[in-house]
Amino acid sequence: MFEHADLNALIAGYGYWVIFLGCLLEGETVLILSGMAAHQGTLQLLHVIGWATLGGVLGDQLLFWTGRYYGERLLPKLKRHQPAIERVKGLIHRYPTTSVFAVRFLYGMRLVGPMVIGTSGLAPWRFALINVLSALIWASLFVIAGYWAGETLQRVFGDLKPYRLPIFLTMIAVVTFAALVRYLRSRTKTSQR
Repeated sequence: MFEHADLNALIAGYGYWVIFLGCLLEGETVLILSGMAAHQGTLQLLHVIGWATLGGVLGDQLLFWTGRYYGERLLPKLKRHQPAIERVKGLIHRYPTTSVFAVRFLYGMRLVGPMVIGTSGLAPWRFALINVLSALIWASLFVIAGYWAGETLQRVFGDLKPYRLPIFLTMIAVVTFAALVRYLRSRTKTSQR
């Protein structure tokens, strides 16, 4: 079994990378759990927000550029996402700045939204600036929510230190599961072509 010092070193050593990768893929659950880890003092709150922001920005930038170069061919093949794609197209034409900011927060649009925006002709510098602001606010909100959840859980259950390993392992499991789902979806789409 892990000793307390070993567990702290494990979480401190790999926790930020898990956050970064989790925010490249999806993020909200990882952010809440990492906020709880920050509450326990295992991770630094500002570092968690910084790594989460970086992962969120990079993920959406990659999706934007994918849409910019391959969107016209790729988006019609995403049959299951067509309703979300149409909603984002409508939003980007009516409210370009707001849609870039909001797409990160809208359920079901986090992945296809930046690709659709990439096809819209929006200036890359404009997308990048709004993307950074949106990612910073998104990361801050969810990490702070996790921090407050940690505070609440500590009041209810007392010392949460014995639960650090399960929380960290849950973060890793969520990131791994999200990566696996994405991989399987991409293989399914490739085999259907």
